[in-house]
Amino acid sequence: MAAFYDALETRSPEARLARLYDALPAQVDRARAHSPAYARLLGSLDPARITDGVALATLPVLRKSELAALQREAPPFGGLATRPTGLMGRVFQSPGPIYEPAARRPDYWRLARALFAAGFRAGDLIHNAFPYHFTPTGAMVDSGAAALGCCVFPAGPGDTELQVLAIADLQPNGYTGAPGFLLTLLERAAELGTPSGSLRKALVSGEPLTGGLREALRGHGVAVRQCYATADLGLIAYETSAEDGLVIDEQVIVEIVRPGTGEPLPDGEVGEVLVTTLNPDYPLIRFATGDLSSVLPGYSACGRSNRRLRGWLGRADQTTKVNGLFVHPGQIAEVLKRFPDLGRGRLSVGRVGRADAMWLRCELSGPPAPGLAERVAGVLRDITRLHGVVEFVAPGSLPNDGRLIDDVREHG
Repeated sequence: MAAFYDALETRSPEARLARLYDALPAQVDRARAHSPAYARLLGSLDPARITDGVALATLPVLRKSELAALQREAPPFGGLATRPTGLMGRVFQSPGPIYEPAARRPDYWRLARALFAAGFRAGDLIHNAFPYHFTPTGAMVDSGAAALGCCVFPAGPGDTELQVLAIADLQPNGYTGAPGFLLTLLERAAELGTPSGSLRKALVSGEPLTGGLREALRGHGVAVRQCYATADLGLIAYETSAEDGLVIDEQVIVEIVRPGTGEPLPDGEVGEVLVTTLNPDYPLIRFATGDLSSVLPGYSACGRSNRRLRGWLGRADQTTKVNGLFVHPGQIAEVLKRFPDLGRGRLSVGRVGRADAMWLRCELSGPPAPGLAERVAGVLRDITRLHGVVEFVAPGSLPNDGRLIDDVREHG
């Protein structure tokens, strides 16, 4: 049995980067030429100079949180698609609402790679419990399964007892859907005394796969792998048999940036996930997912040579309201950027009596220069229009979790 989906997964990291960045100028040029939104965003930019990560980091960030507004202004896709709606294959709607196109191309969302890594092979029957209504998750699995040569039972979520009956009758090899719902199905099957032992593998997403949940599913004889994908981008990263992080997909460029900014962070630092796709129909460039993660050191023990993400570590949007004014992570990042000697920083928002109060804690090596706290506090006030107390702490004192704002107020 083949160990890898294709040779792309084991090529050298240098060859992978060269291939991705060779393709990037054409993708940027395509977006600027055929997408009205990117024509505005990129302006007179020369796509030929976007040939490495440093150049890519100079491009503007497009945030997922901005899509709904863009699409209201220029329906249905906010001017981001490169072809008319009628030439797409399908249109989906995610909460927001946000509309996503799907072109008429095999495995449009590239899920086949993740399914393969989870052990699915041609001839398997997949019990697909991802939703088919409005959102594309069910179709995402369908397209990947078709590329692998698998058959799919389109179960969708809900109707637990009917699904348990279908599993007993059809005896699928594997499951796709939310991990919690899989455990519900297996436990209900045990209660009813109906067979579910045909299920031996699963590819899950949509909610955290905790260690306890993985072990509970393993106790039912199911080997579970997870993937990280979105309706806009398709597959971003996927788990392998090594269970040592999520290997990044071969058709995307992933950056980890300081939340609220486009500033790349070094590997190991927790930040917001930005993705650039090579999708010609919906060419999202430096697309901020709003998710937090970090890049793991080294490579997977499974033999795949791409970088790995730690997985989903929370949401990057930590915007909060202080004394009637919104404070954004990007503002705190800008304060820190003004003072190169500072390391990590975190704004804590609490209360003194009945009034909101802010404390900005900054990592600093050695004693602070005279007046530094006052200067930092002044910049904080200029940027946020709010007063805050500045404190300096030793390097490594603040957690590496990507948070720039920590709201510790009690909210009733």
